[in-house]
Amino acid sequence: MTTLPTSGRVVIQTTVGDIEVELWSKETPLACRNFLTLALEGYYDGVIFHRVVPNFLVQTGDRTGTGTGGESLYGEPFDDEIHPRLRFTHRGLVGMANNGEQNTNTSQFFITLDRADELHGKHTLFGRVIGDTIYNVIKIGELELDENERPVYAPKIRQIKIVDNPFHDIVPRITAAEKRAQQLAREQMQREREEASKRKKGKKDSKLLSFGDDGEGDNDALQFKKKPIFRTDLVVSEPSKQTPDVPLVRTSKPKAKDPEIVRPDMDAVQEKEEIPKPKKSKSSEVKTESDKRKEEFDRVEEEIRKLTRRRDSDSEDDKPAKKTKKGPSIIEQQNAKYQRGTAAARRAAKKKDDSSSLSALERFRSKLQRVQIEDVDDADAPPEGEDEAKGEEAMDVDDDVGWISHRLHFAKDDAQETSRAEHDYEVIDPRMRGAKAKEEEMERKRSKKDGHGYKPRSQGPRR
Repeated sequence: MTTLPTSGRVVIQTTVGDIEVELWSKETPLACRNFLTLALEGYYDGVIFHRVVPNFLVQTGDRTGTGTGGESLYGEPFDDEIHPRLRFTHRGLVGMANNGEQNTNTSQFFITLDRADELHGKHTLFGRVIGDTIYNVIKIGELELDENERPVYAPKIRQIKIVDNPFHDIVPRITAAEKRAQQLAREQMQREREEASKRKKGKKDSKLLSFGDDGEGDNDALQFKKKPIFRTDLVVSEPSKQTPDVPLVRTSKPKAKDPEIVRPDMDAVQEKEEIPKPKKSKSSEVKTESDKRKEEFDRVEEEIRKLTRRRDSDSEDDKPAKKTKKGPSIIEQQNAKYQRGTAAARRAAKKKDDSSSLSALERFRSKLQRVQIEDVDDADAPPEGEDEAKGEEAMDVDDDVGWISHRLHFAKDDAQETSRAEHDYEVIDPRMRGAKAKEEEMERKRSKKDGHGYKPRSQGPRR
């Protein structure tokens, strides 16, 4: 079955990437007109994908984000548009969502993630996803979900860009730009109201403690004047003057908020009150005597300890001091360790190793030169059996130095041993095996043809 041609194209810009959709506006005019008008009005801006069913569909189009909201261009749900040649046969098909009943389409729509034959005849199919943008839909279908088929981190629709509008007579009630301007104005007014409410509040007195709600009660805290505090025993009174007692006098009845008390005449109060001096008791005298005795005991004990320390130090001075060998200091040890690890030290060590190796080689060469090479004839050579016997006996001895003067001799070769060795040595090459097998097969075919009496035609003279 061939696919119907489309007319109309939009790009759904989401937080996970763009989704390009082609529309069947001729087959489903109600759904396409509703979708394009809401997109022009900015209805889908900021709407989340509130439902994801793995391997089935992803759903969006509800501004409330609950899946129960939505509105249509026509003011009420519009009818389904079922076309016999539009079926949910593969992924990436866009359809209208309803509340489970027919003819209840609003603004919500879904995109399939797989073949869904059970949706045919129940939902309006009005578009399809094209190009590689289908992988962004699959990415939404692989998000982490909660128990209610809602993404834990739901992606959003940034805006819907209309590339090809087949309905030129659409007049949006409000454009997306006007809607964004209104939203910004509402946010600005809200901020101004909050600032005004903050300015209306009185300044908080930071000198006072508040244990209740700052917003409740009176903002004006009660302020009281501090009552002066006097120490009558610290005021020096003059004994020559004698004045009558002076009572406390109030100028007027104090207010509830601001009490004011008149200060009394302090001289009169001091003359009236005479504080007697404290007398020393006998117990204090006894305590002072016991303290004196205790201090005397402490002083004597301290002198005894000093004498003991002095005697010990004198005895240590009399002993002969042991001579200690003074080794290298810590700084010298660290410097020596550092110098051993430097490049110059490594080069010196390498040079030393090379010189030792060269000197050993030079000694060996001089030793070889001193030894006279002995020419030993083949006739003087001992029999093989004796050599073997002696070799077995001298096997464990490792102090033989006569090998330096020996000369290596080989038996005379008459080329028979060499030819025999070459004949016995067989080289197996798998490539030669393959070539040999091919030759045998060709020979076999040739012999088979000759056996059936096949003879090539002879070109005789023509008449």
